[in-house]
Amino acid sequence: MLDFSFQNPTRIHFGEGQIAAISQEIPLDARVLLVYGGGSIKSNGVYQQVVSALNKHTWFEFSGIEPNPSYDTLMKAQKIIKAHSIDYILAVGGGSVVDGAKFIAAATLFDGNDPWNILAKQQTITQALPIGAVLTLPATGSESNGNSVVTRDGNKLPFSSPLVRPLFAVLDPKVTLSLSDRQIGNGVVDAFVHTIEQYLTYSVNGKVQDRFSEGLLQTLIEEGPKALEPATKENLEVRANIMWSATMALNGLIGAGVPQDWSTHMIGHELTGAFGIDHARTLSIVLPAVMKVCRDKKREKLLQYASRVWQLTEGDDDTRIDQAILLTEQFFTKMQVPTRLSDVDLGIKDIDLLIKRLEEHGMTALGEHGDITLDKSREILIQAL
Repeated sequence: MLDFSFQNPTRIHFGEGQIAAISQEIPLDARVLLVYGGGSIKSNGVYQQVVSALNKHTWFEFSGIEPNPSYDTLMKAQKIIKAHSIDYILAVGGGSVVDGAKFIAAATLFDGNDPWNILAKQQTITQALPIGAVLTLPATGSESNGNSVVTRDGNKLPFSSPLVRPLFAVLDPKVTLSLSDRQIGNGVVDAFVHTIEQYLTYSVNGKVQDRFSEGLLQTLIEEGPKALEPATKENLEVRANIMWSATMALNGLIGAGVPQDWSTHMIGHELTGAFGIDHARTLSIVLPAVMKVCRDKKREKLLQYASRVWQLTEGDDDTRIDQAILLTEQFFTKMQVPTRLSDVDLGIKDIDLLIKRLEEHGMTALGEHGDITLDKSREILIQAL
């Protein structure tokens, strides 16, 4: 196992009715900016629950944060923050809203000339407004980590800092009952690939991390399809297990002390930036191709994945690896997401642009070994056709 330091200070309030906990979490003298997306929280009852919890607070609101939040949209919040001396951000929504809140919190107190440099030049932030989160779509784990991704002019760029990790997060599985099938499928796949990125690398004898990861993968495989099936769609226990799995997949725990990949994400970001494809759907397209192209380097872990997650114990090594990859693709299909570039009307002609974007963003040495060059990324994209 590799050396590591681990801390996750986000306080989680999990369960039905927990939105009321906001009233105790945010100081009464705070001036709060409630940020959210397109307004679905007003039709599913979440907005009213949040408003009730804030009835003794001074608060303002900012809406319109998109999936894959836009830099230009997020910067509009700065006018409200300055006009009303905002000193606390409350994000209510899915991972994109929480990601957007993190950038807003960082940009407000950024001591550089241009907040875009937080993303474009990876300039370090030294302070940020405090953040709380009410999660409505389990997927990214953003509610209890310091990661964020923001899009500008077709460029989807990440930043990370412990200063933007939410101080608390509310996870009420009941609020996920209003999600569309597309949102459910995307969320399950996002959590699945987050886990894979920290698991499917090479062994450092991190047995605890491996077993945690395998448990999360199995839970998502078992429960994910149930959230799409009419007979179990409204089952709160199903939704609760999915929600907690998504949080645990990227709160830092399973990645502590083990190598991590993230090549699927970096290549996937370019698909979103260039063509507007849902984040999770880029992952379901790219991951199987990464598994195939990098199978020799990932061989030991692919065999472990085949055995422990899919219970594949018969046949030679190559047969079991092939079957594990096939079962992964079939699981994605069950979750109603694409597994090929052709599924989203992209072809060989589009690969040059994606490689150009990877080069522009410095993504030239990806993977747990840093050996996924631009040529290797091209091979992965061709495999994904």
